[in-house]
Amino acid sequence: MRQISEAQLTQFRTQGYLVVPGVLTDGQIATTRRLVAEMLEHRPPEGVGAHFLWPALDDTHPLLALYRAARIAELAAQLVRPELKLLEPDQAQVATTIPPWPHRPGGPHVDGITPGLEDGTPGTFTMLAGLWLTSQEELNRGNLYIWPGTHLRFGAYLAERGADALTRVDEMNPGPYPDVPLGDPVQATGAAGSVLFAHYLLAHNIGGHSGSANDGRRETLYYRLRTETHRARWREAVTTPLLEFRT
Repeated sequence: MRQISEAQLTQFRTQGYLVVPGVLTDGQIATTRRLVAEMLEHRPPEGVGAHFLWPALDDTHPLLALYRAARIAELAAQLVRPELKLLEPDQAQVATTIPPWPHRPGGPHVDGITPGLEDGTPGTFTMLAGLWLTSQEELNRGNLYIWPGTHLRFGAYLAERGADALTRVDEMNPGPYPDVPLGDPVQATGAAGSVLFAHYLLAHNIGGHSGSANDGRRETLYYRLRTETHRARWREAVTTPLLEFRT
């Protein structure tokens, strides 16, 4: 299993994201891409652009089997405090981007706000894990846009206003995302088989795919990971953004 270095841990803490190459094998990529193709046959995309599927994961689902076989939990655990355990995800997101779609996001968003949970609280989590089934080595090929360091500035915003400000969408702008200094975005890049880890509060958004109609679609699997104590401490987690992570 890949080991997270001190430099990578520092990058995650300060920038809010990390790309780890070479996590998936060629066989895992090929098998999962065939599964994604079958899923899209049953629910085909309507035209170009972004298209999402949200399969629920029971104990027999092949996307949960991939999560386990690729040892995503063990890799992600190197980023969180050693006393915290990550729960297995109960849902995946199959994210595809079909060219030509020369889209550039106008701003970022944060996940889990609309809709929130049944009890009215936001659907916060610890971090996002994105498994790249296709190459993202070129820019503008469906790459995720990221605004580095915004997880810390968003945390400071919530610490000042209270965690429940996360539910007041009318105060968020744009996306929803609060009016904090964003800086310049970057596009996450790397080879197929890489895994992206991103802090929950990190500003991000989907990017366009400037390829031609003959180019292949971008394919990513996302899992939203929570520690076993996250729901009980979500207010503390979003107002102290490094609470759940290693020093």
